[in-house]
Amino acid sequence: MRRPVRGAARLVSGAGLAAALLLPTAVPAHAAPPSGMPAADGKGQQLPAMPSAFDAEADDVTCTPASKEKAEKQDWSRQRLDLDRLHGHGTGAGVTVALIDTGVATGAAGLDGRVSAQGAAADDCVGHGTFLAGLIAGTGGASPRLAGVAPGAKILALRGTDERGTASADLVVRALRDATEARAGVIAVAVALPRRDAALTRAVAEARRAGAVVVAAATPDPPSRGGTDDIPSRTYWPAGEPGVLSVADMLPGGTRPKGALPTDGIDLAAPGAGVVSGGPRGKGHYLGGGASVATAYTAGAAAVVRAAHPDDSADAVTRRLTATAYPADIPQLDPYAAVTTVLGDAAASTAADERAADPVTVRDTASADRATGRAGLLVLLGSAAVLAVLWAGFAFSRARARGWRPAEAGPTARE
Repeated sequence: MRRPVRGAARLVSGAGLAAALLLPTAVPAHAAPPSGMPAADGKGQQLPAMPSAFDAEADDVTCTPASKEKAEKQDWSRQRLDLDRLHGHGTGAGVTVALIDTGVATGAAGLDGRVSAQGAAADDCVGHGTFLAGLIAGTGGASPRLAGVAPGAKILALRGTDERGTASADLVVRALRDATEARAGVIAVAVALPRRDAALTRAVAEARRAGAVVVAAATPDPPSRGGTDDIPSRTYWPAGEPGVLSVADMLPGGTRPKGALPTDGIDLAAPGAGVVSGGPRGKGHYLGGGASVATAYTAGAAAVVRAAHPDDSADAVTRRLTATAYPADIPQLDPYAAVTTVLGDAAASTAADERAADPVTVRDTASADRATGRAGLLVLLGSAAVLAVLWAGFAFSRARARGWRPAEAGPTARE
């Protein structure tokens, strides 16, 4: 623990939504990560909240302390995503997920040996990035049922924020470029910026051209204090960039949390309230929420799909995630379906898109055309023969009805 508090360091907690959802009173904004938030295990178990950032105006801050509590059961989010069954079909082995957030502790429980970090990203004072890394690729440590979506994947930790968790476009751009240079298969941007930036747009385009699946939070995680009712709907970045999979948080019922920031253009919703994961210090568990949590789950799903379908392009992976999502107002992530579903026409369309830039080869169809012509002639002759037989039968029956007499002439003939 370092940087002791001088004055009260307020927390901006992404778990604030979960606190409001599960507790009768909100988490105090001036407190350290509280121990009064129950996990969603039906037993009222107490877990501390994982903040997404510290107050940027505080004189000093204390790093998020180690949790002394451990979750006793698998939380609702992992059951909703059917992770136990998913892991029978893939774990994301061989795929690197670049996580752009507050950093990731390389020796964190359940992540040891599978995290690399560039620069200051190995120092996660806030703890939020490590929490998300556990959702993406954690093994669960001593609690395997709390593993992440892709426990076989590797994490490349990159900073998109300063030490206190405040995001900036410059840091996100640099992190995107580092992830692209490292050839990460999936890039998860857990922060959301309020303004579009030309350098950010270029960095996203470069990452996509390099073949990365880019997943981004549709909104920032809302603060634990203050309402969002008066905040107008807006697009956040890089979630709003073309080709980026924009992800929002949802409650167990499939709806967005009441205090979620309004936005449009959301591609997927994933669990984002009352979610359990580990932190950078100790072996205990925390409770978190927000669009960043939903983004981590979706990035893990993208890693499992990439490992299970290695020939799919990044766009094909994105289409697979959206096409197999549970249908709702906002489609809901279904990683098991994404890995196991045979898309058929969608896959054929993807292959056609990928071949569009290739030279077109015209096949010689002359022999086939001749065969088709002969077959058509035979059909016509056969049809004529059938009609002749039918007409003969009709004429025979008419003649027999007349007693084999010739038909009478019409009025014109008699005149």
